[in-house]
Amino acid sequence: MGDTITKLEEDPPFPLTETDKWVLSLTDEEYAYHTWDELRSIIANNELATLKRKPSDLRRYMKWTAETKAEYGNMTNYLLAHRLPKAWGRPPFTPASDTPFADLSDYRVLLNDWPYGFVPGITHIVVWSRTMIPTDPETGDMTPESRKTVADFVKRYFVDRISPGGEDQVMWFKNWVALQSVRALEHIHVLVRDVDPVLLEEWTGEQEWHKLNSNSSSHSSEVGEREM
Repeated sequence: MGDTITKLEEDPPFPLTETDKWVLSLTDEEYAYHTWDELRSIIANNELATLKRKPSDLRRYMKWTAETKAEYGNMTNYLLAHRLPKAWGRPPFTPASDTPFADLSDYRVLLNDWPYGFVPGITHIVVWSRTMIPTDPETGDMTPESRKTVADFVKRYFVDRISPGGEDQVMWFKNWVALQSVRALEHIHVLVRDVDPVLLEEWTGEQEWHKLNSNSSSHSSEVGEREM
């Protein structure tokens, strides 16, 4: 079994799911990594609360979150300072487009610093958006319209950049509001498998439109498809 309960586990820096609590009772050797087929089932059935990190990674993530909140006040301040485009300013943002992912300057693609516990070959990406993605106020889940908007973006930005059959190498999800550890900043999760590291760098690299003043220029998705 895992270590005895720590202070961070008694007073966690973010809400722990029942899965998190169970994982903390395990050792790394007892942990079973998520496979691609398992992830496909989890996403298809919207069982996102069952996603888990390796026990030692979860403990490190909790420690890092607590220390980061102590230094920056909250996770939003840290992300704005170190991860997201300075041109965005501070929330509430003023996006170039009211449609999520329609304008290149309105989103930033980054590798997840704290991915879930996957088998080798799977990469966890987070796409941050300064345009809000509509959700159902009662369930906290995405609306059918916003789900289609995100699916179209994922196909355009990720799937179409991979060789034929790319649909089998990409999955995505958006955590319900209750499961989000950074609620003030809009984001979706994208999982890819067996992707060339060069392509990963192209997807996640800082672009010129991330450096521009948000009021000085706008880029349509059509331009983005030519320049990507």
